Amino acid sequence: MMQAEEILKTKKVFAVAGANQDPEKYGHEVLSALVAGGYTVFPINPKYREIDGIKCYGSLKDLPEKPDVVISALAPGNTERMVPQVKELGIEILWIPPGCWSNAAIEACQKNDLKYLHDVCPVGSLQMMRLGQ
Repeated sequence: MMQAEEILKTKKVFAVAGANQDPEKYGHEVLSALVAGGYTVFPINPKYREIDGIKCYGSLKDLPEKPDVVISALAPGNTERMVPQVKELGIEILWIPPGCWSNAAIEACQKNDLKYLHDVCPVGSLQMMRLGQ
């Protein structure tokens, strides 16, 4: 299993499934943290055309390029349903933060031979990296 810091230091292109326009929502917090970290970020949410001036996409299949990592800011059941699509598109890593994963989602990753990181918050990981901890 990969470590958060390793992913954040070696990967440059992220997709945030469940990105949100509402600053109170986790999907917005993750998106903002990645953008502030200087990464290329593709928000995914069929409800929006853009978020904070960044073009938003309806699904993983709609992205203009393949991300290195997909971060799920979705409910656990939706994360589970996304696993086969992540695998099918050849995306390297699925990052499933606290509150977004379930045992079924982890089993789906394992069954699909997909690299994943779960129960680790990308926002906290970015902050720790910035502070050099």
